[in-house]
Amino acid sequence: MKYMGLLLAAATFFGQTSMAAVQENDDYKLVWHDEFDTDGPPNPAYWVFEEGFVRNHELQWYQMPNAWCRNGVLTLTARKEERPNPNYNTKSSKWGDQRPNINYTSASITTKGKVEFLFGRVEVRARIPATQGSWPAIWLKGSKYPWPSCGEIDMMEYYRYKGTPSLLSNVCWGGDNNQSRWNTQAYPFTQFTAKDPTWADKFHIWRMDWDKQYIRLYLDDKLLNETPLAKTINAPTSAGANDNPFETPMFILLNLAMGSSGGTIDEATLPVNYDIDYVRVYQKL
Repeated sequence: MKYMGLLLAAATFFGQTSMAAVQENDDYKLVWHDEFDTDGPPNPAYWVFEEGFVRNHELQWYQMPNAWCRNGVLTLTARKEERPNPNYNTKSSKWGDQRPNINYTSASITTKGKVEFLFGRVEVRARIPATQGSWPAIWLKGSKYPWPSCGEIDMMEYYRYKGTPSLLSNVCWGGDNNQSRWNTQAYPFTQFTAKDPTWADKFHIWRMDWDKQYIRLYLDDKLLNETPLAKTINAPTSAGANDNPFETPMFILLNLAMGSSGGTIDEATLPVNYDIDYVRVYQKL
């Protein structure tokens, strides 16, 4: 109930028009959203910035100036930007500290500790960069355990999956000896551009429906991934032994990574923008 209370407290700031419209939609009510209507950095009451080299040996340095709201849209920008790594230390055990230089910058924001919720519907309207080396994502994680036992839901990822540019919808939980278990569904990007060559120039709606039985992930109302929670129990030798990470609250992450699974960066395309129109969280009445 702690997390539900947080959401309802945030919802008191919202207009009644949106709430009324949602109540007519499959018996869901809007409990939290961000429309990014105020120009400037993302609202610090909702969002926390990740900073530096964070995960996956990606090439970008995350920093605050690369996320900005303008005209009702949040834009995460990845660009070529070179300077010395302020954390450079050859004796550090952290891979990021062993890099002498920063070559690319981007942004990653999360609602961790600000907005966390258990079950519901999430909708994100976004326009993604489908360029070589880009790795945009909409995802969720839990706070109870370290990864992967905390659980991960990837509403959207775009990167080169087995060498092919693809859109992915994934669910991940803890496997044996803290390895990860995945339900991954990958769709070659050509499936979308063959029907609409301008697909990447448009905004699309990614949706998650999460209840006690299933996690279902959609793109423009097309079901991409269905994962039964009966199968997402953390392995006995994982950090979250025999627990189901999707029965605890989770938080949202929006980020634009570069390199790593995104592939070799095409610097001719830089800077690239990842635009998010809104993030909305609903729960059943």
